[in-house]
Amino acid sequence: MLTLGWKASAEQFGPTELLDLAVRAEECGFDSIVVSDHFHPWRDRGGHAPFSFAWMGAVGQRTRRARLGTSVVSPGFRYHPAIVAQAVATLASLTPDRVFLGVGSGEAMNEVPVATIEWPSPRDRQRRLREAVGLIRELWSDDYVTHEGDHFRTRAAKIFDKPPSPVPILVAAGGPKAAEMAGEIGDGMIVTSGKKRELYTDELLPGSARGLEKSGRDASRFERMIEVKLSFDVSEERALANCRPWAALALPEEAKRGVEDPREMERRAVTAEANAHTRFIVSSDPDEACERIAGYVDLGFDHLVFHLPAEDQAPSIELVGKEILPRLRRRS
Repeated sequence: MLTLGWKASAEQFGPTELLDLAVRAEECGFDSIVVSDHFHPWRDRGGHAPFSFAWMGAVGQRTRRARLGTSVVSPGFRYHPAIVAQAVATLASLTPDRVFLGVGSGEAMNEVPVATIEWPSPRDRQRRLREAVGLIRELWSDDYVTHEGDHFRTRAAKIFDKPPSPVPILVAAGGPKAAEMAGEIGDGMIVTSGKKRELYTDELLPGSARGLEKSGRDASRFERMIEVKLSFDVSEERALANCRPWAALALPEEAKRGVEDPREMERRAVTAEANAHTRFIVSSDPDEACERIAGYVDLGFDHLVFHLPAEDQAPSIELVGKEILPRLRRRS
């Protein structure tokens, strides 16, 4: 079954406005509300960074059916995994059967200003993430957990208000090793759109399949989520203009790696403004947009979360809800 979600861009909107937009997204037919978890946003001017767990608690009380999740939290630096376990257990108690936890290995932008560390290598971050996921699951299922790991410790730690039902953990992956780990330890995988097709067909999807085979778990129950960057508007010109504030996404990975100051990221993004649209599906034609989006469904992704870049977000939510979601559902 295809799940169609809305990405709550906490970097772009303050908590109150973002909450009202989430309510509108559910009203317009989105199946999930998925929030980013930032301490620092991608830009300084006009940037925001509300606390994701507190915000999700409010959303859960203002909505009734949409799934709620993070994309993504890093349970390894500014958050101890036990705190993530406690926060998500509380959310799951408040909104039963609606919560999932999306996790990743972290970005310097969010972790270094608080953890005041030298930013570790991707390999070390993945090891930390693997241990963190295991500890979170143990805290959700067992009592008085003592853990002596390579990265984390607990001493007789107990989550008193455990999730009433299992909370899925989805693991973010940008390359084949992370995808394999997602298949091995996760209930699903999170990737982002706008990259070469071969990354999905030759690396990410086969990587997760290898991990699933290693773990011996049922591949049919593995969720494949993709954040689809979609700029859909009544005119192509407006759709292109909406992408400009997100120029940082068009920077090559090496230009973003290790940057911890949003002012510096904003400065670097200036060089990418002309290419800001390249990570997005940009269209004013709903049939064309759906055809391009459907390419990801055909690859096997079953949870599409739409990142809509427009500053005037409510009309964008309404337009996608009216023109795009029904077409995708009819197609599936």
